[in-house]
Amino acid sequence: MHSHLLPTAALSPTQQQQMFLLLNTHFKGVKWEVFLQDLSEKNWVILFTDTDTNQLKGFSTLLMYNTPYHGETISIVYSGDTIIDPSAWSNSTLARSWILAVNQLKTEFALGKLYWLLISGGYRTYRFLPIFWKEFYPCYQFPTPVNIQNLINFLANEKFAQQYDKTAGVVRFQHPHQLRDPLKGIPPNRLSDPHIRFFAEKNPGHVQGDELVCLTEICPENLTKAGQRMWFAQPRSVSFSLPS
Repeated sequence: MHSHLLPTAALSPTQQQQMFLLLNTHFKGVKWEVFLQDLSEKNWVILFTDTDTNQLKGFSTLLMYNTPYHGETISIVYSGDTIIDPSAWSNSTLARSWILAVNQLKTEFALGKLYWLLISGGYRTYRFLPIFWKEFYPCYQFPTPVNIQNLINFLANEKFAQQYDKTAGVVRFQHPHQLRDPLKGIPPNRLSDPHIRFFAEKNPGHVQGDELVCLTEICPENLTKAGQRMWFAQPRSVSFSLPS
């Protein structure tokens, strides 16, 4: 599978339609006008295509931005719509390409500490955190520190306003995306994983489309061994289109 990072403004109408159809195949509640509005609020997208057929197999939209916080500038990468067709789940391109892309964007655009603001409506997405990052919040292993919770609340209020439920730590969109069968829900056997069990307890409304707000600092020191292999890997089947 091949991946390509490019500005959202460079997407063709055909690519936008392909992205929408892929999202709509696996999620209920997807509306074309809402999809376009959400896309317009992101500045980067990673496209994943089949190497042989060039068919779109997945995508992940990103918003890279800098914001003042407590007298300093911090940098944020916010993950928007992300979907990989189940036929490509066994391929490691998503994780490898995402980390390589963010590393590239960090080098080009970050002005301060870089944080990943992730909203997770499914256990598969949440599970990326413990695989690749040592410290992330919220996490079953320890309570979220007050300074991190304050930062989460600041970023979530800034980004989602009234859609953010501070008490629950979740975002409830007006038009939520809900996974279609058989992808929705959590298989009972997966609840033996403490991270997945914690996600289910922390976000009981995930089946209805509630999104758990998560945060981790993106830096080499915070990477697990698996994350380090991705971070320091040589790009393979990954191309970048950065503005000059």
